[in-house]
Amino acid sequence: MGSNSLKNPLLFSDEVEPGYVKNSSFLKSSVKWGLKIVMWVIFIAWVGIIFLYPGEIGSQLVEKIINATNGSVFGTSGSLFLVFSAPILLIAILAVAHLIISGEHVFEKSKSSKKPGFCLWTFPVLVDGPFGVVSAAEFIGITLFVVFIIWAMYAYTLRNISLLTHFDISSSETGRFMLELTGLRCGMLGLLCLIFLFLPVSRGSLLLRLIDIPFEHATRYHVWLGHLTMMLFTLHGLFYVIGWAMNGTLVKELLEWKRVGIANLPGVISLLAGLFMWVTSLHPVRKDYFELFFYTHQLYVVFIVFLALHVGDFVFSIVAGAIFIFMLDRFLRFCQSRTKVDVLSAKCLPCGTVELVLSKPRSLQYNALSFIFLQVRDLSWLQWHPFSVSSSPLDGKHHLAILIKVLGGWTARLRDSILSMSEPELSKTTITASVEGPYGHETPYHLMYENLILVAGGIGISPFLAILSDILHRINDGKPCLPRKILVVWAVKKSDELPLLSSIDMESICPFFSNKINLEIDIYVTRESGPSMEEGKVHVASSSSCPFSGRSMSPLVGTGNNVWSGLYVIISTVGFIILMALLRIFYIKPYNVSTWWYLGLLFIACMVTSVVIFGGLVIGLWHLWDKKASANDKDEDIDRIKVESTLSYGTVEDKDLTQNTPESSTIIQYGTRPDFKEIFASTSRKWGNVDVGVLVCGPPTLQSSVAKEIRSHNIRRQKHDTIFHFNSHSFDL
Repeated sequence: MGSNSLKNPLLFSDEVEPGYVKNSSFLKSSVKWGLKIVMWVIFIAWVGIIFLYPGEIGSQLVEKIINATNGSVFGTSGSLFLVFSAPILLIAILAVAHLIISGEHVFEKSKSSKKPGFCLWTFPVLVDGPFGVVSAAEFIGITLFVVFIIWAMYAYTLRNISLLTHFDISSSETGRFMLELTGLRCGMLGLLCLIFLFLPVSRGSLLLRLIDIPFEHATRYHVWLGHLTMMLFTLHGLFYVIGWAMNGTLVKELLEWKRVGIANLPGVISLLAGLFMWVTSLHPVRKDYFELFFYTHQLYVVFIVFLALHVGDFVFSIVAGAIFIFMLDRFLRFCQSRTKVDVLSAKCLPCGTVELVLSKPRSLQYNALSFIFLQVRDLSWLQWHPFSVSSSPLDGKHHLAILIKVLGGWTARLRDSILSMSEPELSKTTITASVEGPYGHETPYHLMYENLILVAGGIGISPFLAILSDILHRINDGKPCLPRKILVVWAVKKSDELPLLSSIDMESICPFFSNKINLEIDIYVTRESGPSMEEGKVHVASSSSCPFSGRSMSPLVGTGNNVWSGLYVIISTVGFIILMALLRIFYIKPYNVSTWWYLGLLFIACMVTSVVIFGGLVIGLWHLWDKKASANDKDEDIDRIKVESTLSYGTVEDKDLTQNTPESSTIIQYGTRPDFKEIFASTSRKWGNVDVGVLVCGPPTLQSSVAKEIRSHNIRRQKHDTIFHFNSHSFDL
């Protein structure tokens, strides 16, 4: 997946100039390793407590910590926060220091050739089924979670049985008592899973950057955890409902809102909101009714607030850390998305694809594996759509390009809007967008393999255009770059999509690139038996050059400046602690506030206030700092003029496919699909005993097919055969 995909990343080929090699100082390396060790110790201890908590040993350990710390100003809620939430916030703060010290990725030249080897993150274990393609590392994680759930239910069952001996309960009441007790345990187990649920969807989270798992991969973990968490919460509510019905107090219990103790009605509201989100997130609904899924998922606000009202502050503090990290990310995304961004160029290609070129500031960095979330308010105020970048950061410092396939109503309206702009009377119309991101891998892992196979389906070629451009720029500029053998396998339905590949002028980026890199392109046109009559003709794309008003993407993103994003997290966290302390000293204790649901509301209010006030202060200073830095950038206006002049043509012609690539390296086959078994076998014979990174971008069926053949080949391989590493670059919400 990321930098954790390779055991010894970023080796150099002999063609890379040694002047670009940077060696970390001993002190810097020592501090980085020290931070890693401390973070690992905290993480293992934290996970260990969560794992043991359902049993007697873990429960007693947590109780001892509470007894030792509840004398503080924060009370019992502070003790539980210290055990379950503080560790993950502390790791996030330490991650700030680690990312700042690390800086840009350090390239090191290998003293001896590295032997090919397997990697847990890139070896597919499961390729079919409800989880999709699952790597060995992910399979281990799933197994550990399953073991935890089984162990927790077993431990809780033993504790439930032991409790029966402590209460004088009649045999007729035993069944109801056990139902409600089991419901209580399911709720607690759901809370423990909820700790992890919000971490993967914090797009610019320092934690995701630390372990180099991009958001498009982390969403899978959120989906898996979401199903598990809602199943447990549903059982929690169901067992209580059955127990209350058996007792004849169902309606009374459902509507009860206790002053001291668990308030049932807020729990009912929270569960209903969760069920709405859960049902509409199921794949058939999400696939056919995406807007319904998107809008109902905003009910997470209702879910969280009423959960806090349901359980009170001290139980809610168990999950507060992860939710606080999500709130930090969400507020930062909100601030970034308030900026309107100029679309420098908009182009409609004959194949039904839209190309947008967006303005960005020089300080906003991204790599060829990045993606952004895009909103066009003229089309919808609520809809955000993710798109991979199709440009390399080396293409220009002040713009970023994306390709959009017209598939649904939103993309169709975008295409119609661009086409209407090409009319003379509307030629001065501007398109503005809002952008969140860019997000993606912390390290450009496509540069870590000497041998690459890029497998794309349809518009899935978009990120690979960025990768090819990035590699060619680096080779031409003498910058660190490993890939020297690249095979592109592209499957399209019709030949009108072929001009997409010629949207990058390879020869102009890197003259005589065929002498420096071995590039082969195999194209499969699946729904045509042969070249069409229009093959080779020049197709004219409808394009529009938009007036530039100086509005660029905002650099306020979690993946941006490490110092400012770190200060944002640290100051917001410290602000939250200060607010909680002041609230308890000057309000809760003097006025003896003891209402559980009200304390939960105050807890949520402190979280929101600390993010908005303390975090907002840092964001404001960050914005002013970047504005001043941009004003001092003397090259900015010159570069933007160059960008505008490049993109200002009224019409753009789609060049012939072989114009930018050598004819001998491009093979087009009609009426057939890629035979990955033969592709991997022939590649193994040609390239020998080497590591090959296989990057796949396309529908789930394509990913499964590729992963299945990689797994089969790697299992059956001989000593001299190639080892293929599966990497998915597909985004599936």
